[in-house]
Amino acid sequence: MEIKLLYYLVPSLIMFCCGLYGFLTRKNMIAMLISLELMLNAVDINFTVINRYIFPDSKEGMIFTLFAIAIAAAETALAIAIIINLYRVTKKVETDEASQLKG
Repeated sequence: MEIKLLYYLVPSLIMFCCGLYGFLTRKNMIAMLISLELMLNAVDINFTVINRYIFPDSKEGMIFTLFAIAIAAAETALAIAIIINLYRVTKKVETDEASQLKG
């Protein structure tokens, strides 16, 4: 019995919406980063599932997803380094404090 495409896309959509809500409503940069990672993981699920659905014998969607995960890991490491440096300056990781550093 084949699992329908909708069974993968609905949880992925829920994950993406939760990540988007978290990103737009949080002021803490760590929480925003976690929300961004949640959205990226939802997109990776979509890449894999849609590739498997359209081209069942090819592996390009999975390979693309592995590259996306590697890029997301590098992005996370860079973001955490920036947040740590911001914390050293302001002793907070709120977005309001970062915007005050401009001027």
